[in-house]
Amino acid sequence: MSTAMNFGTKSFKPRPPDKGSFPLDHFGECTAFKEKFMRCLRDNSFGNARCRLQSKEYLECRMEKQLMAREPLERLGFKDLTEDHS
Repeated sequence: MSTAMNFGTKSFKPRPPDKGSFPLDHFGECTAFKEKFMRCLRDNSFGNARCRLQSKEYLECRMEKQLMAREPLERLGFKDLTEDHS
């Protein structure tokens, strides 16, 4: 007697998340930006609001090096840190 329940034959097909997962920086192209951001976090008791500029610079590096999909900075929460923040 089987206790497993079969609710249908649909199979789950995983897909990568739209945001939040990106390739590793194998060549360390953005390491300096990452370290600057991490140092800022440590210096500010991990209060990320005080490290937004460093976060923005790190993400810009990742986009420039094609380590993540290019996104407008406004959509990443940096509208106030862009040159054209009208």
